[in-house]
Amino acid sequence: MSYTNNSTDEKAYDLQNFEAEGSRSKSEADHRDEELPTPVSATIPRSKLKLSAATIIPIWIVLSSGVILYNTYLYNDLAFKYPVFLVTWHLGFAAIGTRVLQRTTNLLDGVKDVHMSKEMFVRSILPIGLLFSGSLILSNTAYLYLSVSYIQMLKAFTPVAILLISWTFRIQDPNKKLALIVLMISTGVALASHGELKFNLIGFITQAAAVAFEASRLVMIQILLHNMKMDPLVSLHYYAPVCAVINLLVLPFTEGLAPFYELSRIGAGILFSNAAIAFLLNVAAVFLVGVGSGLILTLAGVFKDILLITGSVLLFGSVVTPLQLFGYSIALCGLILFKTSGSK
Repeated sequence: MSYTNNSTDEKAYDLQNFEAEGSRSKSEADHRDEELPTPVSATIPRSKLKLSAATIIPIWIVLSSGVILYNTYLYNDLAFKYPVFLVTWHLGFAAIGTRVLQRTTNLLDGVKDVHMSKEMFVRSILPIGLLFSGSLILSNTAYLYLSVSYIQMLKAFTPVAILLISWTFRIQDPNKKLALIVLMISTGVALASHGELKFNLIGFITQAAAVAFEASRLVMIQILLHNMKMDPLVSLHYYAPVCAVINLLVLPFTEGLAPFYELSRIGAGILFSNAAIAFLLNVAAVFLVGVGSGLILTLAGVFKDILLITGSVLLFGSVVTPLQLFGYSIALCGLILFKTSGSK
């Protein structure tokens, strides 16, 4: 799970939250989950450690893919089918982890530049946190019904959802170029869905709702936080505790005490390592913000998705049909056009 949208998914916890508002040449890292533009301005942390694009991009790809595959292994192979608990555990781990880093490193120096008032918390952080929690829970629940490969294909629709919401509320004016991109991505996702051999309506509706929540979150960030500058870890510093509390309130009504009875079977080592990989993904995202061009990072995201689909086929036996590959290729072309056009 990535808490950037790119989401336990890809969400959330995703490269999606890291692109600068004024310059869409930067990419963000969700979730899901992953490679979508965001209006939030991001600042490169004042860290003395600098990593090259050739170093950090492979690390980010491995961690991002690893989180999703690890979660899928937990849900399916280990039969730990409690996504709400797992998301809550990840967020609690992240809330503690960011505060430890704040006291021991300079990776969260950006917190000093954010003047968080009670009014801002209630008006901005809380509603965005609600959408973030919804996106993370829904996107992780979808893995109980759909294959990793098909979910990655459905996530390609997120830019379309962002544009449709922006057009509906007159945040952005539609134009022919964006309409063509919307048509390309929509057509590609539709073909991929039509070619899915193990289509599950509940899973499809769940993932579609996750995309809607994530798109709404990103649009709300543009409206409420357009003047704030927060890098991925600073954002996680504020949102993780809020989302963890929200999820704890939801947990008794969704999964109850059942996941706690399973903890001894799963073991502390698996739970800790799973959350640690998700948290390291957010740390890697901080360094990813400042390297490479928007096109390079977009292509890295595309390569990550292809790697995930391949891993899903090899590790979990997912079946990908030629029609799905054709449809997903169209959607990816639309996504690359969206990124290279600066979403204008």
